Amino acid sequence: MRSLLTAAAISLAFSLFLTPVFLRLFKRWGWAQPIRVASAKMLAPDHEVKRGTPTMGGTIFIVGTVFGYLVGCFAGGNPPTPSGWLVIWLMLSFGAVGFIDDYLKVKHDHSDGLSGWRKIAGQTIAIVPFAIAALNFENAYKQTPGSGFVSLFRDIPVLSFMALGPVLGWLLYLAWLSLLGTGFSNSVNLTDGLDGLAAGAGVFVVGAYSLIAFWQFNQACTRVLLEPELLQACYSTRDPLDLAVVAAAVVGGLVGFLWWNAPKAQVFMGDVGSMAIGGVVTAMAVLTRTELLGILIAGLFVMSSGSVILQRLYFKATRGKRLFLMSPLHHHFEMRGWPEVTIVARFWIIAGLLSVGGIGLFYVEWLSRT
Repeated sequence: MRSLLTAAAISLAFSLFLTPVFLRLFKRWGWAQPIRVASAKMLAPDHEVKRGTPTMGGTIFIVGTVFGYLVGCFAGGNPPTPSGWLVIWLMLSFGAVGFIDDYLKVKHDHSDGLSGWRKIAGQTIAIVPFAIAALNFENAYKQTPGSGFVSLFRDIPVLSFMALGPVLGWLLYLAWLSLLGTGFSNSVNLTDGLDGLAAGAGVFVVGAYSLIAFWQFNQACTRVLLEPELLQACYSTRDPLDLAVVAAAVVGGLVGFLWWNAPKAQVFMGDVGSMAIGGVVTAMAVLTRTELLGILIAGLFVMSSGSVILQRLYFKATRGKRLFLMSPLHHHFEMRGWPEVTIVARFWIIAGLLSVGGIGLFYVEWLSRT
């Protein structure tokens, strides 16, 4: 518990108190947000005046997370584990893809950076070493950080990739993780369209995963060997405490960053931040063996990408008609005349309810086994 609280506190303090220092550097380097003027005028006058706001602020909570995580680990006497490093890897590598995208926008003072397929290619490349490492690094109990199964509340025995053979199994496993990674990361990216929306929702989602990992630590099979009645409900997750610590560090960093990113934002997280959050959600879902449950926990992000997909399908099917006034979904409500602060607050409520709902189902499943 000390590691968890220390990691969150250090990360929060880093983002909260050092953001002004970073902002001065960003302004000196010219890291200002380019805004597509035509789209801004369609939405609201406030969007047009956002042009020039410092961007790429995701680098702040990324650095804060790594610093808080390392301090938390050593303060609690628990050095970093392979599972924790895997979360850090996916956060940093996905964030790097976003950083390149942001840098191209800033350099050319244009809202177009990397193409969609190039982003997906970069994310997929980052997933490959993560996937390979997740099935290695066995501990004394023969546990690996990840597994070759599709999971809901835990691994689903009948959905094993490796049962299909080493070659086909690995290909499908890599394809599955690539789908999760690109899906979650780009969903967060689409949600990051209003001040504080993605950061606030990320607090709920990653916070939910910190609680899940901590519960798995308390109910780990290696801790309940002397209680036979709990063995049926225990979890074989490797390094659940470390997963809880790194997730707590992310939450702390996001809360500190949100102080400056909440409406009216003094800094934008940029793609570097939104994609990094997506990487964390992906890693936590895979390593806690709750991949399908992650669709509910991160439901607000899924809603954003889902609204874009539905909009495009409906547009093609009806030859030009629109299901929403504008997608992603939060822009639809802007077009309806909702104030930005109202949309952000209500979407935070939805994100919180979906995250709590995911935790509730996770706990009910555990109860059904005891």
